[in-house]
Amino acid sequence: MAAKRILDEMEPDQDLRRIGKSFRPRSFISSIIGEAFMGNSLQNICTALEPMLRRVNEEVERKLVHGARSLTWSSSMRIHMLEPSNLQLVFGKNLSLPIFTGAKIGDAENNPLQLFIVDKSGDEAVHTTLPYQIQVEIVVLDGDFSHGELTNSTTWSMEEFNNSVVKERKGKRPLLIGEVLVTMRDGFAGVGDIEFTDNSSWVRGKKFRLGARVVPSSCPGVRILEAFTEPFAVKDHRGELYKKHHPPMLNDYVWRLEKISKDGAFHKRLASKHINTVQEFLQLFIVDPPKLRRILGAGMSHKKWEAVIKHARTCIMGNKVYIFHGSHFTVTMNPICQVVRAVINGQIYANNQELSSVNQAYVKNLVREAYINWGSLEEADDLLSETALLTQAGEQCPNHHLRPFQQLDEYLPDKTMDIINYSDVGSSNWQTNSTYHVDSGIGYYIMDSTVNGDLAHAS
Repeated sequence: MAAKRILDEMEPDQDLRRIGKSFRPRSFISSIIGEAFMGNSLQNICTALEPMLRRVNEEVERKLVHGARSLTWSSSMRIHMLEPSNLQLVFGKNLSLPIFTGAKIGDAENNPLQLFIVDKSGDEAVHTTLPYQIQVEIVVLDGDFSHGELTNSTTWSMEEFNNSVVKERKGKRPLLIGEVLVTMRDGFAGVGDIEFTDNSSWVRGKKFRLGARVVPSSCPGVRILEAFTEPFAVKDHRGELYKKHHPPMLNDYVWRLEKISKDGAFHKRLASKHINTVQEFLQLFIVDPPKLRRILGAGMSHKKWEAVIKHARTCIMGNKVYIFHGSHFTVTMNPICQVVRAVINGQIYANNQELSSVNQAYVKNLVREAYINWGSLEEADDLLSETALLTQAGEQCPNHHLRPFQQLDEYLPDKTMDIINYSDVGSSNWQTNSTYHVDSGIGYYIMDSTVNGDLAHAS
């Protein structure tokens, strides 16, 4: 009895238990239904349940999307196919380089990228097709992913490829944006606009590759090896503003040439001498290369000098010619002061052999004078237009205000005079895309011993 009495004392008061029950919180759904029935309205029930149903629907959709992505690329759900495979995706051409963030990616001919399927079962890989269409995803690979050139013995696993896929940095946008999922029909797929959103400086090798892989669900039971490009660096788009031009144009700023940085020491020295364009750089190189070296200074090593001149020599010359008239001569030059034709005392010199027979000191002085007064020369679109202008030379002298030369008799061919070493100015080895070739002309320059003072364009 004593024990029963102790237990009775330990139990809470029956009234308190009844009060506790009355204050027990109801579930969310119970409260909604209760409130709705208290209002005796079905409309109130629907209105009250709507927020909860919306949250449930959103959560279900999120789980389904996540599950679908996991199903697509999860190795545990992937169909394991026989390897090696004889089929492989390949990019049609190499990429156009350099590549900058925010810039459209194209092939070496600046066309959209193309993907093909090739069959490697024979001695050579040949294009092939599939009887159905497949989905292909464009991805970014680590530049260190490498399995050699495309050969019959080259293969890798799907897991190896997928492990090399590079994702965006934390907090960044997707690394590759645009049309990253394409449909391949008849063994061909064109890739639309795609671009990088981040540079490649943060990965170990500082380079990326573009890759292409088949979406497994679109091609069950068949293993198609993935495509990948050569490794390349992706630079920030602000670097595009300062990139070098290949080939350079005559009117390009001189810092578009290799080894000459924008606002760098070489650029500033050239600008101080009013050499601002590639054309002006090449003109002084033809007329007076030692002076050009002096302007650039001791920092321009022999190796750098060769690099900048090699790049400059790829310049596209165009088809314009410039005509320098005198009382007994008419000299026609290309845009960088190389003589392509001359009429001296009525005698026409139209090729290297004929020009080399002229007194070289005399021709050098003509070129020097033309360079100093370049802005006063007559311009023609091509040699044919220049021929028409020559017919007027006896009646007009557009450059009559220039200092006249001594009588021609003192400068006519002198076989005993030393001939300039033309290899110094590279006239015969010049590479150009012009309508006429510079190797039909001769570049002349003035040695220090023959120049009184610095050469400069007339203002």
